[in-house]
Amino acid sequence: MDARLVTPFRVLRFAFGLTATLAGLDKFFNVLADWGSYVSPVAAHVLPFSIATFMGIVGVVEIAVGAAILMLAPRVGAYVASAWLLLVAANLALGAHFDIAVRDIVLSIAAFTLARALEAIVTEPARAAAPASSTRVVTA
Repeated sequence: MDARLVTPFRVLRFAFGLTATLAGLDKFFNVLADWGSYVSPVAAHVLPFSIATFMGIVGVVEIAVGAAILMLAPRVGAYVASAWLLLVAANLALGAHFDIAVRDIVLSIAAFTLARALEAIVTEPARAAAPASSTRVVTA
């Protein structure tokens, strides 16, 4: 990977990790938004527990995803964030919050891009360290 891309992807990793962690924490405090109001009527109907309990579970998942992206397993965390954001977008679309759903789809694409970039960053040094003498030229 081009060395000039390492810093932008580190910034993106930090932004995704911090955003997921803070959004997860806010599920318990509702400072940024009334998160329960974004649960679609369809989802609210099928939940076996209250919306408040559901938002607590969502908060724990988001904190875990943020921690994974920041420290534990960045690539896996970014893939989970990508899938999670698609699920959130589907819920938002069911609740007619189309503008926010589109934003979350774009964020999902960005998280997927981050995961793929992290794969390239991790595998690049291994490729560079591999000996180039693995091919043999035969002349007659």
